[in-house]
Amino acid sequence: MSSRLRHPLVAVAVTFLLTLPWIALWATGSTGSVSTIARVAISGIAVLGASFLLAWGAETAEKDVPRAFALAVLAVLAVAPEYAVDALYAWQAASDPEAANLAVANMTGANRILIGLGWSGIALFSIYKASQLPDSSDGVLDRKGTLRDAVQLDPSISTEILFLFAATVFAFFVPLHGGIDWFDTVVLVGLYFAYIGIIIRGDAGGHEEQVGVPAYFQARTKGVRVPIVLGLFVYSGFLIFTAVEPFAHGLEEIGLQFGIPEFFMIQWFAPLASESPELIVTAYLVNKARATAAFNALISSKLNQWTLLIGTLVVVYSIALGRYGMLPFEFKQAAEIWLTAAQSFFALAILMNFQISVREAVALLVLFVSQVAAEFVIIRTVAEPLAETYSIYLLVGYSVVYMVLGIGLVATRLDDFRRLTRITAANIRGDPVPTDAEAD
Repeated sequence: MSSRLRHPLVAVAVTFLLTLPWIALWATGSTGSVSTIARVAISGIAVLGASFLLAWGAETAEKDVPRAFALAVLAVLAVAPEYAVDALYAWQAASDPEAANLAVANMTGANRILIGLGWSGIALFSIYKASQLPDSSDGVLDRKGTLRDAVQLDPSISTEILFLFAATVFAFFVPLHGGIDWFDTVVLVGLYFAYIGIIIRGDAGGHEEQVGVPAYFQARTKGVRVPIVLGLFVYSGFLIFTAVEPFAHGLEEIGLQFGIPEFFMIQWFAPLASESPELIVTAYLVNKARATAAFNALISSKLNQWTLLIGTLVVVYSIALGRYGMLPFEFKQAAEIWLTAAQSFFALAILMNFQISVREAVALLVLFVSQVAAEFVIIRTVAEPLAETYSIYLLVGYSVVYMVLGIGLVATRLDDFRRLTRITAANIRGDPVPTDAEAD
């Protein structure tokens, strides 16, 4: 009996059953007839189930497509709710200019959550897992000194890092003309598709050995395996599309009941809910001692949000407008974009040597949490319009801190940056990733 309970299909069946209450609620149009807490609970469980199904699908797909491409698909599906929310605000901006500010606020909040909570949290979780279970120390370096243990990433992740560097540098210039226009779309969307064009040429079949559900599915014939992967992707994608928005809005309603300002909810609570599938999937990968795969997924998510998400907002806005138009936003949102770009620059400077230590992860976490907390205090204690002025000062101040730290790291890691570019060049040419000696 116990062996049957441990069968991989049992895990799939249980996960599928957990999603059925949401399917029933959605199919019958009853989402508005239940209490907010019940809606949050049912949709949240569905999101959790979708995250596991999505992760199993991506891991199974690694046998037939390059791992980086499988993780890129996972990243797109996992952050799809964020696209939906921002597209809605961009569409509404055609008739309500304030909605454009909400679109930028939601987008920048989601991007900073990915790094401030996602990158830092996954690094700390990976190191914690290694300390508790030595057999799960894949990619974790045990180094002497306070907070010096680090996650060691595979150099093959260099392509994602370098393309994200390029998108980050470009993002600093986006606010200079007062909005997002067609040129931003061409550059950012072009960067993403160039990245996809590179990683899809990678070799399939060089995947890591799997256990559990992915191993069971990978053992099937290709004629069975491919439909399973597509089915997992389609079903989990459907759950994410339908369940995350009610989950996020339910959290917003609960937050508003406790007196949390609406704008703050849109920038932080809604993106946190919409990013939950990605965070759950990466935590699952770390739990399987796949820290590099987790970071690959997170960096890929950051890349597609920092390119596709920004680049397509003006497309949605123009369609709603009935003609081409630049998506405008106020100066505060320009400051939000600069802060998001500065945080990204600092985080990428950390990863240039393919490592992230405990102290670096803590720095990312503390800077993120302290900025959000400080802005919340300003919003709650200072009256408008002074609150917005103070908030802008805060955003610019943190941007300077991130940039100083990032430039300092880059200045001391120029050799690492040269190595990063050489490995990326090898990936672009389709050559084997050079060893440390060859890269140097």
